[in-house]
Amino acid sequence: MTGLIIIALVLSVIMSWHYLTGGSMAGCGGGSPCEQVLNSRWSVVAGILPLSGMAMGVYLAILIASLFTGPDTELPVLRMAWSVMLILSGTVAGSAIWFTIVQKWIIGAFCPWCMTAHITGLLLAALIIWQAIRLTNHSVRKEEAPAARGYLFRPMPATGRVLTGVFMAGILAATQVISAPTAISSDIGSQENIPYIDYSTAPVVGSPDAPYIVTMLFDYQCSQCQKIHFMLNEVVQKYDGKLAFVLCPAPLSPQCNPYVPLEVDEFRNSCELAKIGLAVWLANREAFADFENWMFTFESGDRWLPRNPGAARAKAVELVGREEFDAAWSDTWMEKYLQTSVQIYGQTIRDGKGGIPKMVYGSRWVFPESYNPDDLALLLQKSLAIPLP
Repeated sequence: MTGLIIIALVLSVIMSWHYLTGGSMAGCGGGSPCEQVLNSRWSVVAGILPLSGMAMGVYLAILIASLFTGPDTELPVLRMAWSVMLILSGTVAGSAIWFTIVQKWIIGAFCPWCMTAHITGLLLAALIIWQAIRLTNHSVRKEEAPAARGYLFRPMPATGRVLTGVFMAGILAATQVISAPTAISSDIGSQENIPYIDYSTAPVVGSPDAPYIVTMLFDYQCSQCQKIHFMLNEVVQKYDGKLAFVLCPAPLSPQCNPYVPLEVDEFRNSCELAKIGLAVWLANREAFADFENWMFTFESGDRWLPRNPGAARAKAVELVGREEFDAAWSDTWMEKYLQTSVQIYGQTIRDGKGGIPKMVYGSRWVFPESYNPDDLALLLQKSLAIPLP
């Protein structure tokens, strides 16, 4: 039990240090699922307190309580120590289940550091509860006379303590859900000398002549990009033609993006998908919107899954024709535009954070984590200084 406590405590300290100092965790390259989780709003409470810091306090409290569970401890102190451990074990188990659900069904990505901490916490909680059950079935101080013997606690009070901890985890989850500030952004930064883009030749949502044009860095295999995609047209309409988004694929794969240090399975096909999308734009601009919507639409199931290159290529040929697609595929513009997008991605990396989606306007950039078009419009105003319509 002590070993599990120490492992969980060390993991919490490492993730808290990462939150305070920035940079990438070991094994978590720019835009990796790990980075998506650690940089999401679900890694903090009310946008202020890191969850890893709270976990550190919980595991430290369990460690201290465990020091008072020895054979020489007085029965009232022993009861109090185990009561604290049971309550906190319920909190740990409930929180681990909640954040696993968040990673699976909300963020759509898993952080190995987080999951290791969650699994360790679940094992620790199970061990504490199992040991407490054993102590409810056997009296303590067996070496003493029967009249002096006492029970740690009965089964029902023990269960109540665990459920109290689970309830506390539920309060934490509810706080995260209801305290989400409007127009959340994971991070805001600025950078001079962003590479120039000719909007007249680039894929744009809205008019290339709009006074405000935001560069949208994205990846066809990014779940948050999928959510943002369907807000873009609505936001453009809110601005009544004064706003546009230039779409710049920034694949999170070192195959074509040197600023991504590690290859991860989730983005293994990103480079090819980006090129297919640009080929569709080059071959037939009118068909590009249909291709984009198809790429980010899911046809079955309860969550979106990225398209594979074979299906994407077949859809592209269906929309623009085989000869037109092949001609666009060999055009040098496509490779140059992709390199420009990647350079923008590289120049907007700060403290090792190079995730997407990322919106760039002038010398400022932001990671959007908005949940509706109104949030996104407000984010553009607050973070990128674009006036509201």
